[in-house]
Amino acid sequence: MDSKRNRWMYIVLGLMLFSLIIFSGLPLVSSMVQESSVLSEDNSERVMAIAEQERAKLEAEATGYQKILAKEPNNETAWRELLKVRLQQQDINQTVEPLEKLVQLHPEQTEYNILLAQTKQHLEDYEGAAAAYRKVLGEAPGNIMALGGLANLFLNQNLPSKAIALLENTINQGKEESDSDIDVSSVQLLLGEIYTQQENYEAALTVFDEVAAADETDFRPVLAQGLVLQKQGKYEVAKPLIKKAYKLAPPDFRDQIKNSYL
Repeated sequence: MDSKRNRWMYIVLGLMLFSLIIFSGLPLVSSMVQESSVLSEDNSERVMAIAEQERAKLEAEATGYQKILAKEPNNETAWRELLKVRLQQQDINQTVEPLEKLVQLHPEQTEYNILLAQTKQHLEDYEGAAAAYRKVLGEAPGNIMALGGLANLFLNQNLPSKAIALLENTINQGKEESDSDIDVSSVQLLLGEIYTQQENYEAALTVFDEVAAADETDFRPVLAQGLVLQKQGKYEVAKPLIKKAYKLAPPDFRDQIKNSYL
């Protein structure tokens, strides 16, 4: 039960953090869109008052958890709740401390380390982000989230060769070690995506061909092939592949493929 609860907490926090990182740099919707009817001055003041009350409430909650942690520095629940409050406050800087403490309390839960790495990457602490990703990979070389995160970190620093080398080395390790838990196909798909981003379409298609040949029931490389061909303007060649991917895909993915690519 505890493991399920912790995983659910990670999913919730991950979604909150992802949303915050993606949208924190964007202006408020209210500043971008002019409504057809202008709010009255009274309504505007009431909205501002509610927002101020919410800020005060969140700050009071944060202060309360900080008081608990001053007396109980290893109180995991208080650290998790403080993290949630900081996310609701849209204060990514303040999420680092609770994430670091949660990593310390639960080093076996790689999810916290990945969230910490993503946060540090967003804050442009690239060295700290890389260290967090590498800590995960030191224990689980095939962790696809850590691999993707570290590869993306290299790309953000304009170091595509390091991203490619990271994934190629992992693929080779997975192929050479019979007892490895590395999902070689998933890592190859990451590599193909990097080649695609670099507009090295020939290399990308070669990788996707290999993945498709290894498992003819896997829709992912077939869809990837079709999308690369679309990027090259080869729409007539791409369409049958995307239709094939649609048929191979699990039901949960078919609507997305149909609505986005067909």
